[in-house]
Amino acid sequence: MKLNKPCLFVSLLTPGLHAKGDAIPQQYDYSYQLYQEENDRIRIESHYVRGKLDITDSTQFRFQWLSDAITGSSPTGAKPGGDQPAIANLEDLRTGILGALSQKAGDHRIEMEVSYSEEDDYVSKGVAVSDEIEFNQKNTTFAFGVSYLDDTIKTVQLGDKRKDSYDFFTGVTQVIDKNTVFSANLTLGFSDGYLNDQYKIVQRDENLTLPDVQIDLGGGELLVIPGEQVPVVNIYRENRPDFRFRQVLQLGGKHYFEAEKATVKADVRLSHDDYGIFSQTAQVEWRQQLGERFQLVPFYRYYHQNAADFFMNDLNNVNIDIPANDPDGSGPHYSSDYRLSSLEAQSVGMRLRCELTDHLTATAVYERYVMKGVGNADTSPSDAYPTANIFTVGASITF
Repeated sequence: MKLNKPCLFVSLLTPGLHAKGDAIPQQYDYSYQLYQEENDRIRIESHYVRGKLDITDSTQFRFQWLSDAITGSSPTGAKPGGDQPAIANLEDLRTGILGALSQKAGDHRIEMEVSYSEEDDYVSKGVAVSDEIEFNQKNTTFAFGVSYLDDTIKTVQLGDKRKDSYDFFTGVTQVIDKNTVFSANLTLGFSDGYLNDQYKIVQRDENLTLPDVQIDLGGGELLVIPGEQVPVVNIYRENRPDFRFRQVLQLGGKHYFEAEKATVKADVRLSHDDYGIFSQTAQVEWRQQLGERFQLVPFYRYYHQNAADFFMNDLNNVNIDIPANDPDGSGPHYSSDYRLSSLEAQSVGMRLRCELTDHLTATAVYERYVMKGVGNADTSPSDAYPTANIFTVGASITF
């Protein structure tokens, strides 16, 4: 029934097409993905349904529905083997929907997109507008746009928190020759509001002073024994800045080798933000055609980042009296989230695509993902970094 609703919606908008007996070109995709970290860590089962309908020669509607079931455990930020729990169990369900309508007018294609997703503790509403302009006999495409996310975080004991995110992007795609395409994209992102992860903590070694002990010696004399100091490990909520500015540059290219009937695709992504994180991503894949209906695609991806300026494994060396129970983003800033540490990650995998018929295509993907800390003081304990297997199967049908 979910796939029929967009069709019904389109038929109401375009009764003339159906009255004339014209069919609307349509494409629908379904995929299932299992993301499983080792050692009983995070497990995510995802279902995706996507659709695209060419309402007219110049008007297109697309949509996506997703459902993620999340279970397992994740590091809290506390050090393993200590008095505080280093791993916390979690369970959540996320559902989301996205719809976009695009209109071609001359050399322009303008698109409006709206989205909504909801979890037990998170609600996100988004809108985006973009434009693509073709010129140079359609060999050059210039794109630009803006997006906005309005997020509400339902924090434990602290009530609802807000976060606003704005992205401004621009890019160009250039056909070099009949077999080669190059692209460059730049994104500027701004986030403001509650940027903490409410489930991440930072520990601190402290001393608990026991009360003095008084002994009545009689005759009005008291013996006072000073209370001892007992070492304890306390935990506090992390405190990230309440503003983040990101800059992302992505360069990519594709080239088709006629003799091998194969395409190589390579991308490089550089990202920087005022957290102090500079990251680099490189990805390459080889799309090998096997006969008329099979395609085999091995791929590899490498990622590296340095640690955020405020990453630390504990608060022992932070000059602060009592950390706030409800951090507001003012300094000092601190987080022991391993995702903000100095790290690298590698992925290697294989994708198989098979055209079962002229209208039905099936895909299967396996990916091995490994993350580890790099450096000395700016890394989390090794147990914090995940290793995962990712399986994806899907099917696509066109009419």
